[in-house]
Amino acid sequence: MNRLKELALEIEQAKSIAVLTGAGVSTASGIPDFRSTTGVWTLDHSREYYMSRDYFYEEPEDFWLKYKEIFHLKLLKDYEPNEAHRYLKQLEDKEKNIAIITQNVDGLHTEAGNSNVVEYHGSLNTATCPSCGEQYSLDFVMEKDVPFCSALGCGDVLKPDIVLFGDPIIKHGEAEYIIENSDFLLVLGTSLQVMPFNQLPFAAIGHGLKTALINREATHMDSYFDYVIHEDLLKVTQALK
Repeated sequence: MNRLKELALEIEQAKSIAVLTGAGVSTASGIPDFRSTTGVWTLDHSREYYMSRDYFYEEPEDFWLKYKEIFHLKLLKDYEPNEAHRYLKQLEDKEKNIAIITQNVDGLHTEAGNSNVVEYHGSLNTATCPSCGEQYSLDFVMEKDVPFCSALGCGDVLKPDIVLFGDPIIKHGEAEYIIENSDFLLVLGTSLQVMPFNQLPFAAIGHGLKTALINREATHMDSYFDYVIHEDLLKVTQALK
């Protein structure tokens, strides 16, 4: 029995699966990786500087112009879930307890129909007023170049509901709890380079869970996993069915 068949059997036998997903799941739907965006990023500062909490509060209007370019917000609704998203939904349809902890901010796991999705880095689909707390939809955000709060007596510039550089990660404890109360960890489409997300597999290892990593390229954490597959994500998820 090859390793892919062994992995399929492990997943079939697991009742509760925690899933970590990264950019590789979204790029398979055609969504550009954050770090591959061009255009405005020929300027003097890095995209990390422009996508930071500090820059938002220093230059909120210019922040929004750059934010909309880097995240291709005008095209967001043109993207659809792919085979990897659908595979996770099919696991849930088999009455498995599937909890997805995703680095991705596009909302495609929820669109695919999974019911338990932790958006570790937030969501592109909403923005919130930092003054009064009113939340707004993507449609509202896209009506003007710079979205302002429409609440009576407010009018502040909205802040997107993603984790900017310098923002605290508030979902880490929840993510660890989910993993520690699962019986299998499946990691899809991430190189596990970003802190503290890349510490989450250790919550599984520390509790004796079986673990699997599927990513096109090798990662510096491959040796920690029971199963490691370096292959096209869509081909692998199709083969696991």
